[in-house]
Amino acid sequence: MSDQTLPLTDHAYLALVQKRRFYSGLTLLIFILLMVSGFMLADDRNAGGFWNGIGNIFAFPADVIEDASSRLELLPGHLVRYFPALIETINIAAVSTLLGYMGAIVFSLLSTRGLARWPRLIPVFRRLMDVMRALPEIVVALVLIFILGGGPVPAMLAIALHTVGALGKLFSEVNENADLKPVEGLASVGANWSQRMWLGVIPQVSPNYLSYALLRFEINIRASAILGFVGAGGIGYELKNAMSWGKGKFDEAAAIFLLLFLTIMFFDQVSSYFRNRLTKGAQ
Repeated sequence: MSDQTLPLTDHAYLALVQKRRFYSGLTLLIFILLMVSGFMLADDRNAGGFWNGIGNIFAFPADVIEDASSRLELLPGHLVRYFPALIETINIAAVSTLLGYMGAIVFSLLSTRGLARWPRLIPVFRRLMDVMRALPEIVVALVLIFILGGGPVPAMLAIALHTVGALGKLFSEVNENADLKPVEGLASVGANWSQRMWLGVIPQVSPNYLSYALLRFEINIRASAILGFVGAGGIGYELKNAMSWGKGKFDEAAAIFLLLFLTIMFFDQVSSYFRNRLTKGAQ
């Protein structure tokens, strides 16, 4: 009987493998067709056409390098001039990360099974985080600029909103791995929900919280620089102005690029160091 069932089992397994390969190939084909059709649609709507403009892809970097190399003696002055705008960009990223970090902790605890204050509202809090995470920062910033006017405040609020959604999702996954015994012990002695979270959960997950927050801070520095292009202040606004003047001002754009590159590289190294320390300490 075993000799008869073995070929049948092998046949069923091969049929299952072939079926999975068929569906995988079909999915890949659909993905390729969507990519090709999307590219053709985008190329048709592009003002200059992708294939017509691809030859000029290095024209702007060449102009920037030419202007910067012909005015190297002005580079230190440009770095000093735009350094305050860089500090403003870092401040926007820092404040938005801090606000988003605090909001993400609250939302994550309210949306984690076994920890939520109102279990029936877990789907509501999760959908709110989905919405905050799905809205691009630049769209929110444009709406807030229309309401509040230009400046760093709309950028800060837009980045903080997106940070709550992004970190809240990560924090809720970390919370699910927390040991519930300290929470149950605190509940047995009459601790309220806030006390149980603060004393029973936060000490367990805080290293991972801080690690994710540092990573998000790097992302928010880049986001705050990009939002400067829509009038949200910071070094991105100065870069937009330098690029708008065209050739002859590209040496200033090169100085801004250099400041951004050095800043992002610096914070990447610093945050990587502290993330490694935190994660190793948590193990």
